[in-house]
Amino acid sequence: MVSLTDVYHVVEAIVPLYIVMILAYASVKWWKLFTVDQCSGINKFVARFSIPLLSFQVISTNNLYKMNLKLICADFLQKFLAALVLTVIAKVSSKGSLSWVITGLSLSTLPNTLILGIPLLRAMYGVEASGLLVQIIVLQSLIWYNLLLLLFEINAAREIHVTPPSTARGELEALEEEAHKDEEEDESKNSNAKKSKIRLVLLTVGRKFISNPNTHGTLAGLIWACIHFRWEVQLPKIVDRSISILSDGGLGMAMFSLGLFMASQASIIACGTRKALLAIAVKFLLGPVIMAGCSIATGLRGTIFKVAIVQAALPQGIVPFVFAKEYNIHPDILSTGVLLGLLIATPIALAYYYLLAL
Repeated sequence: MVSLTDVYHVVEAIVPLYIVMILAYASVKWWKLFTVDQCSGINKFVARFSIPLLSFQVISTNNLYKMNLKLICADFLQKFLAALVLTVIAKVSSKGSLSWVITGLSLSTLPNTLILGIPLLRAMYGVEASGLLVQIIVLQSLIWYNLLLLLFEINAAREIHVTPPSTARGELEALEEEAHKDEEEDESKNSNAKKSKIRLVLLTVGRKFISNPNTHGTLAGLIWACIHFRWEVQLPKIVDRSISILSDGGLGMAMFSLGLFMASQASIIACGTRKALLAIAVKFLLGPVIMAGCSIATGLRGTIFKVAIVQAALPQGIVPFVFAKEYNIHPDILSTGVLLGLLIATPIALAYYYLLAL
């Protein structure tokens, strides 16, 4: 049973996030402390330093040898089915852009588990739930944030003209000229040129993805987790403190970046009322419903089943907003998702909790 004290602890976790966001909002809207370029620089710092180191810290401190395989399978299946459903919806609504699928995935399948989820689910289902939630957090940091980054890079390559490395640029231009000349004469040559262009685009995306600090952070975290829990080797204190100084402030800085972005918009609800309601529906209905079906399909039962569904009903995480702002892919919708989601998260999670207890 969730007590008033438990609810207070949840509120205790949420309020500091809003304080940081409000300070950031005021620093731009009223105090004029930051320019547009400085706000962009702060978001880049979060994306390039704080989040990769936070990912390393989360992954490296979790025992990968004791992961719940059924929960992992349910999580994989939920993301896959959500992507499929969102793609169909985007096609039917004539918004077949990959950017809309990315935004929908961020809303429906990447919850705020680290700050809000742990105290809330611990209050609902005990210490066991905390351990299960940590596994969800690890999966997000290890797999889904990196997959999200890859999708952002692919979308950037499709929406805009990709600027490949200097050697590849000349080759790409030559292929485009050749394809244009041969279009009427030989369709097969044109097809080959398009294939070569796709290859160059994918090569560029791959290079940018590999060079992304979050890729390095998650890979390093994975390697160190395997070493640490296999042979009980500890990080040197000087290295551990160097990482934690930057990573501990990652979520706070992300909320600060959110506040800066909101201050630059005409309205706090940057995406408008209609899109805001759609975002809330995707987050609190689509995600949990798909997770419920996937949990049943993979054989989850009891407390694990309930934890899987309730964590899917948590509000959208802040990290996808940071990435969306960095790539300029619907940051207005994701900022609204974070803002409203945190406000209504507790009553909605409690509603799922009591529904599952029937």
